[in-house]
Amino acid sequence: MLRYTLMRLGIFAGCLLVVWGLVYAGAFPRGFGDSNLLWVLLLSLLLSAPISFVVLRKERDRASVKVSQRVDRMKANIEANRSQEDDAVDEAAQAQAAQPQAPAQGQAQTTS
Repeated sequence: MLRYTLMRLGIFAGCLLVVWGLVYAGAFPRGFGDSNLLWVLLLSLLLSAPISFVVLRKERDRASVKVSQRVDRMKANIEANRSQEDDAVDEAAQAQAAQPQAPAQGQAQTTS
């Protein structure tokens, strides 16, 4: 996932440099007043998103497979822990049921 993120940031940085150069060369319009930096950032983001979507498709698929495998492992571990807890509770209940019940205090045992 880190690799995908870094590649995505690299594409954005490349678009930022290209847009910055084109704005100052006059190919793209400048922003109004002090908004030029915001204009360049938004235009770079707008251009880098579809480029990243197309160029990084394989990397995104690899990252999603790794994430889904990690989630599946975590679910399996949680289920294993849950079943171990259930087994321990069942064993404790069986052990308690197997012990003879002692008479309550203050009650006399009657024998016939």
